[in-house]
Formats: sequence, structure tokens, C-alpha cells
Amino acid sequence: MSHKVVLTCAVCGEGPFHPRHPSFPITPAQIAESALEAAAAGAAVVHLHVRDPKTGEGARDPALFRELVARIRERNEDVILNLSAGMGGDFCPSEADESRGGPGTDVASAAERLRHVEECLPEVCTLDVTTMNAEAANARLQRSGAAVYLNTTRTLRQMAQRIGELRVKPEIEVFGPGDVVFARSLIDEGLIAAPANFQFVMGIKWGMPCSVETMQYMRGLLPAGASWAALGLGPDQMRVVAASAVLGGHCRVGLEDNQYLARGVFATNAQLVERAVSIIQNIGCTVATSQEARTILNIMPARRA
Repeated sequence: MSHKVVLTCAVCGEGPFHPRHPSFPITPAQIAESALEAAAAGAAVVHLHVRDPKTGEGARDPALFRELVARIRERNEDVILNLSAGMGGDFCPSEADESRGGPGTDVASAAERLRHVEECLPEVCTLDVTTMNAEAANARLQRSGAAVYLNTTRTLRQMAQRIGELRVKPEIEVFGPGDVVFARSLIDEGLIAAPANFQFVMGIKWGMPCSVETMQYMRGLLPAGASWAALGLGPDQMRVVAASAVLGGHCRVGLEDNQYLARGVFATNAQLVERAVSIIQNIGCTVATSQEARTILNIMPARRA
């Protein structure tokens, strides 16, 4: 059945990018410009990370987030800002003693991981309810050789509570079925308000495979009334757009997840959004505006920092 699809653009992520990409956004000014172009192309939501302007590596400096948010809001008050709160969970065990963190480890407290959210007060931020083996999520992890993306139940409960206190809507990132089960417990405990918003992260190595069967199974685990979206990595990106829209969900595209329009052809965020819009419309659905997305996703009115 036809429905309005909320389209998110994940602008830059924190992971490695192809060094020959001609316009991959790195600085706050570049990320803001790319986010604005994505919004103009049809994205109701922009999902934002920041990067060290000198090295290009992923960062979690609140000052960079403040600059990025200010640049976007100066020119677009409407697009929904979704800040990543996934940084600060990288544990890279020492090769000599796996009980100790080695080079590349960046494990922060719940308060540290939400500092930029407190300062910027976006309408949405992510909550990654998973712990899993990780590979090449960023340059530090590439160099470490082994890593665990670490989110303890204690830290996640603390983060969920603080996000609620800030009146920011959590986008619950799930990487497997057990993540949905735990997220449901956070809802039952009153730490996440219902109806909740979930996102299925598909195609990560050792995570959920990109398949319609997986998507249907994950959808069946959700609590009543929850909304859901899905993303696929690399060449699966647009296939996941089509499948999620057909199955009644929402979707995410962008350079964080895929840097190509076709084999050997680099993409921009706006181009990826335009392609997703075409797919959604061609299967008989409608792309939601930012105002419509606020209603669909039960997002509270924004509070300006």
C-alpha cells in the first residue's frame, strides 16, 4: 500500500572514504553544504557526523558539531537534524593482553558521548543498542587489527535516560534481533518513549545481511506502533530503499553508507537522494517533507541551543 516515506541522508559518517573521491565532505562547512544539497534534493532528515578538518578522521568534538549545526540552521530551519551519538564505544584490545585497551581505543562515558547533543539540542540523535565485533568502522579501528563496538546495557540505559530528559527523539539503531529485544526493554522501563523509531543497519560485516527476509523478520520483532527504517551498505543501498518502501518502512541513503552511483562512478549526497526519491516514487509511494516526517516519526518540537 502506498505511504509517505521518510528519506534520511547520512552525509559523511566517520569511516574511511576513498581518497580519490573528488568532493567527500570533511570540514564543517563542506558537511553543511552537502547536507543542504541533500535536503534540497528531497531528504527530510540529515544524519550528521563530524570529522577532524586536518586529518579527515571521525571526531566527536562538540565544537565541530556546534559549527556544523549553526551553518545548516543559518540557511535551512526546516530539515530535521539527526546527530550521531555512536562515537566513544570503540574498544581495541591490546594484542599482548586483551583485557586492556590498546591503540585506537576510545571508550567514553554516557555523558561524554552525549555532550554535543546537550549543546546542540537536535530533534533526533542515534542510540546504537548493540555490542559487536567491528571492522574498519574508522581509520583507528583499521590500524588496531581487532575491535569491539562496545555499548554496555548500563551505558545504554544512561544514554536513553539523558536523551529523554533533553526531549530529543532517539533513533534506535539495531544490528541484529537481540538489539530489538533489548530496546523493547528500554521502552518497557520508560527510558524510551513510545512510539519508538528503529533503524535496521544492514550489510555490515558480521551483522544483518541485506535481504527482504531479514527485513521482514526484524519488522516482526518491533513493538506495536513503532516506525522503522532500513539502510544498506555499498551496492545494496538502493535495493534496501526499494524493499523498505515496499514493506511500509522508511529509508536512508548517503555517502556514509555508499560512495558510488555505479561501479567506478563517485556520487554526491544529492545524487544519492535524487536516485532514492525516483525509486520511492516509481513504486507508487511519496517522499515525506520534513514537516510530514515530524508527524510520522513523532518528533517533538525542536529546542534551540
